Amino acid sequence: MNLLSDRILNMSTSATLEMAAKARELRAEGKDIIGLSLGEPDFNTPDYIKEAAIQAINDNYSSYTPVDGYVELKDAIIKKFKRDNDLTYNRSQIVVSTGAKQSLANLAAVLINKGDEVIIPCPYWVSYADLVKLNDGIPVEVPTTIATDFKMTPEQLEAAITPKTKMLWYSSPCNPSGSVYSKEELRALADVLQKYPDIIVASDEIYEHINFVGKHSSMAQFEDMYDRTVTINGVSKAFAMTGWRIGYIGGPEKIARACNKMQGQITSGANCIAQRAVITALEESPSRVQFMIDEFKVRRDLVLDLLQDIEGFKTNVPEGAFYVFPNISYYFGKTLRGKTINNAADFSLYLLEEALVATVDGGAFGNPDCIRLSYAASQEQIKEAMSRIKAAVN
Repeated sequence: MNLLSDRILNMSTSATLEMAAKARELRAEGKDIIGLSLGEPDFNTPDYIKEAAIQAINDNYSSYTPVDGYVELKDAIIKKFKRDNDLTYNRSQIVVSTGAKQSLANLAAVLINKGDEVIIPCPYWVSYADLVKLNDGIPVEVPTTIATDFKMTPEQLEAAITPKTKMLWYSSPCNPSGSVYSKEELRALADVLQKYPDIIVASDEIYEHINFVGKHSSMAQFEDMYDRTVTINGVSKAFAMTGWRIGYIGGPEKIARACNKMQGQITSGANCIAQRAVITALEESPSRVQFMIDEFKVRRDLVLDLLQDIEGFKTNVPEGAFYVFPNISYYFGKTLRGKTINNAADFSLYLLEEALVATVDGGAFGNPDCIRLSYAASQEQIKEAMSRIKAAVN
């Protein structure tokens, strides 16, 4: 008899966290590792948000919170959805969780039955497929390429739908490709979904504000998709609050109530101090964090410029988030410094060991021809990392 469950034995380890752990081990050995693997802003949480947390401590917020979040936070989320996305929700449609990852895990648990299929455009965030499989669902991965800016076409969506299709999961801006679906592109996908009214959409918009092309668009903004779309968001990325662990959803009341029920049996309510701080984060204008977005755009342009001088790297122009996702299949079958590169995993490990630069294998995101580079690092670190990579592959 196995000590561990089949569920955990069949689950993949998060590739981003695994690479970060390897990088920490090498640093502990005294090696100068430049980390371009984790999706974490290198900025500090803005002072006005930290001050709200300190005030909450002084006001003695220390008790259990409502499972689905403080009323004041839910109201702030409602205002944010209206202000930034022109989406109208009420309190019963909002659930606050311990990070957007828990929001997604809740959704998978309350919606997916054994054998249900979930369409996931590739590349996708590393946890999507495993969350589906954890709940006995079947991830249906739809491959995309640089030619389509790593975005799924309506024709691909139509071809992927079967009688077993339960959900569509996607992110925009996308982790790892940085691709952003325009309003027109979302409308084209919605037109396909109109033929299949039982399919639920999970729209992961955690990188919403890190957008270099203008106004963000949401699937739920279309009247004929509002009642079947769950919008997932949080404060980790745009507000540099990864460790505060606050995410949330807005969606159909029946689904929100189910997520509340599920969460009540697992973690209950999210951290009380973090929730009070997020009220302030969301009530303030997004313009207060614009300086971070501006800097990310400068870094994106820097990375793209430097990658042009490295043989074998082919990339699109990311329109959001803080990643580039270059195709490095040029190196497959080649031998570098005595090491044969068979796939993206080999290449990513080679860069870690030989260039001392931590990246992530694109296979973890559903595209084994690419690697992910995070430019949530200083310009000096980016320049040094690109210089090391160029030397390692030459």
